[in-house]
Amino acid sequence: MIARSEPTCRTCGRSLQGVQVSASRRSGTTDELGPDEPERDNSDGSDLLAALLDGMDAALCAFDADGVVTHWNREAERILGWSADEAVGRRGLAGWAVRSADAEEVEGRLLSAMHAPGRQVHEFALLTKDGGRVLVRTQSAAVRGPDGKPAGVYCAFSEVHVQIDLERSIALSEALFEDASWGVVLVDVDLRPAVVNAHAARALGAGRTSVLGRPLGELIAQGVEELESALQHVLAEGAPPAPAEVWVTVRTPEGERRRCWRSGFLRLASPLAEEPVPLGVGWLFQDVTEAKQAEQEASLLRFRTQQLYRASRAAAECEDPAEAATIHLDFALAGFADHALIDRVAGGALTDTEAGPVRLVRVAATPSGAPGPSKLAGRAGLPVRYSEGHPALQCVERVGALRASSGAVSPEQAREWALARQWPPDAVHALCAVLRSRGRTLGVVTFLRGAGRGAFERSDAMYAEDVAVRIAAALDLAGLSDEE
Repeated sequence: MIARSEPTCRTCGRSLQGVQVSASRRSGTTDELGPDEPERDNSDGSDLLAALLDGMDAALCAFDADGVVTHWNREAERILGWSADEAVGRRGLAGWAVRSADAEEVEGRLLSAMHAPGRQVHEFALLTKDGGRVLVRTQSAAVRGPDGKPAGVYCAFSEVHVQIDLERSIALSEALFEDASWGVVLVDVDLRPAVVNAHAARALGAGRTSVLGRPLGELIAQGVEELESALQHVLAEGAPPAPAEVWVTVRTPEGERRRCWRSGFLRLASPLAEEPVPLGVGWLFQDVTEAKQAEQEASLLRFRTQQLYRASRAAAECEDPAEAATIHLDFALAGFADHALIDRVAGGALTDTEAGPVRLVRVAATPSGAPGPSKLAGRAGLPVRYSEGHPALQCVERVGALRASSGAVSPEQAREWALARQWPPDAVHALCAVLRSRGRTLGVVTFLRGAGRGAFERSDAMYAEDVAVRIAAALDLAGLSDEE
């Protein structure tokens, strides 16, 4: 936009003052000529300027120093309904684009930008061609002439709600990547991080810039396949209807950490393309590891409590106390272990004052092949060939629970480890709990897990001790029955 004190070109807004003025090849316009300057065709420049103005996303108008409209683009026409032919050449906005009562104030605020540094922002209501009112936000700035003096003012404006929406979008983007309390990662179409906020960088155990462009497999040790599959699905099909919980193992300078991330995904498309072109995926996640672990522990505790209750009800209906002991064993086995053994002290119970070698006799065991109920054994009363230092013998000596594991060895070595301890060949983790009743040690119950399960933990030992108390009571009752 160029202001004019003399008549100006309605297409390009150039001043028409000069020594000579001639008609342009484009009808209805004139070009400035110097004293000895040959006539030139400015149609290309005019077309380019018109195309640039009409292609702008914001509405734009310009005024010369006298307040006459010199430019009016298509977006201004769309918002207010006035065409360029109707707007250009009018003096001021009164009576057509602004109410007459408000015109003096509005025009004064707009034209004041000619004598103010930088840009000025205002909000006021404009009139549409059909008589409606539109609240707009304007940015106006001075236009300087060749001599550096103010020659006019240009004004870019848009509807307030559109501007506010844009500002909110920008503010939201900046807040997400600076102050968000959850992780935000923009992943490109190659499934590599392009932008990472501070929270996500901490969760990934790296700096914000060091993770950019790296494959996710370099940051995540386990679970990366599931995460990449989710990202590829979003690129192809769009965002899922609900958040997904993804378990991953993250590589950090302190070591690997197992985490659960509740993740939401958004497919990003370019707003500038005629057809949606995927730019990548917006991945938002929150660490819910502690909550998920607490939820799993609570669920497991409820299940085990129900199993103990059901086992007690079933055992109460058994006439044979030894059979009741096997019922407690079978109910405890569900979801807890793969195999279980009950060994009783040979020759009767041990008091805490007795010392010497201990021999154990097999009382009951679960089938080592196909799954099935525990079976009573050891009618002959022959001791089990446990070597010195066997976990079951240590459990009796310590009068407490004991855990054992084959460790990180080959399958052949793990098999040898289990067979050397008289356990099923697929056992790799063991948990022994002492059988105590009436202040005496009756024996030991051993729970065994295969390679498909994790090692026993402290909470597992507490559950095994609860089961051992019930088995010991049943075996003690069985011993009293035999004496009678």
